[in-house]
Formats: sequence, C-alpha cells, structure tokens
Amino acid sequence: MPVRALNQQQLAQALRLQRQRLGLTQSDLAKQSGLLPKTISALENKPGSCQLSSLLKLLMALDLNLGLLEKPDPTNAAQTDW
Repeated sequence: MPVRALNQQQLAQALRLQRQRLGLTQSDLAKQSGLLPKTISALENKPGSCQLSSLLKLLMALDLNLGLLEKPDPTNAAQTDW
C-alpha cells in the first residue's frame, strides 16, 4: 500500500515502520544495507540530515521504492481526494 510522506517526520516514521514490519533491528538493517547503524538511526529520526545515497540504500534494503508525484491541483481537490 503506498504511503505518502509529505515531510521529514512522516518519512522517518514510514522507514521505521517498514523496518519493524520486516522484523529487523537497526543493526540487522545496517548489515543488509551496508550502512552504519548510526546512519539507520539518523534516517529514522531526522532524514533531512542524511545523504540521498544513504536513503536510497536504505529503501532498497527495506524493499521500498521512491516515487515522485505531482502536487494535486487545489482547484480540483474533490477529484484528488478520492
């Protein structure tokens, strides 16, 4: 199910929840992704302070994709809400 993260907090929460769904610790995920455990922690708490390459490695290890969506047209909100 797609998750829309509109800010850093929502992205951090989505990353943490996916790791937990997979039953992984931060150390487990660090080993799988090739990142340091402190980088996993940083991405789960303040992703804006991390490098894009680290985020992409983490997404790959979590079996997640990054998608880009256009912002909905506010004049046509009734159609985009559904």
